[in-house]
Amino acid sequence: MNCIPNTHHVRLSDVCKRFDDEANGSYVLQDINLEIAHGEFLCLIGPSGCGKSTLLRLVGGLIEPTSGEIQIDRLTPAEAQSNKAIGFVFQEPSLLPWRTVADNISLPLEVNLKNNPENVRSVSELLHLVGLDGYAEYYPSQVSGGMLQRVALARALASGASLLLMDEPFGALDEITRAVMGYELLRIWNTDKKSVVFVTHSISEAVTLSDRVAVMSRRPGRIVEMVEINLPRPRTRSMERGPAFRRYSEWLHDLLWQGNQNEQAVAR
Repeated sequence: MNCIPNTHHVRLSDVCKRFDDEANGSYVLQDINLEIAHGEFLCLIGPSGCGKSTLLRLVGGLIEPTSGEIQIDRLTPAEAQSNKAIGFVFQEPSLLPWRTVADNISLPLEVNLKNNPENVRSVSELLHLVGLDGYAEYYPSQVSGGMLQRVALARALASGASLLLMDEPFGALDEITRAVMGYELLRIWNTDKKSVVFVTHSISEAVTLSDRVAVMSRRPGRIVEMVEINLPRPRTRSMERGPAFRRYSEWLHDLLWQGNQNEQAVAR
């Protein structure tokens, strides 16, 4: 059984989002109600275009909801951002090519001048945490795609953020590297116990990583099911061959399939 503290880190209440420039003014997200506990690892899955990335951007304060309320430890996303409480990791690492690995990781510290430096790890500690000892002076062009994502993760952790928002960070990697990075992320998460919201299209990735999986409908995106993943931690590769892992994977597959079929029936 997963042990998730019974305190809410993130709370979304009746959140809706529409973009003014969209034809017919259609909603991207509608009636999103979600609570995420401190230290929880939550995955978002759903059909392409259902608003997973939009939801992540709303939580991160990059865009504003059309209606509803979002709180992060009772702060607005903008206030949480100002307090350096949110870290972002996207599919593209977006590193500065003229800065070394160490200098890319230290960039948030240089820019933000964080008020409470006791909560911030040194660059050498972060390099060790993400398994990049010995690569401090390398440039982005000299390391692999998996290493680039390790740098991006270390950079997100550099300011001591308590909430990590990850938008398909391993989606561009090959299958083996993606699996390795998933377990590396779990190792780091187990060390830090930060709250994580992780967008993925991979059912097996969601089962491997999550405490819970939020399954979203087609657009306008709604959360149609919350699936608690009661697999023991730490997660291991051998679990992926077990019956419990297969049952969770089939359950999520069925939920996504049923949602797709229902939408097609409505369309007809």
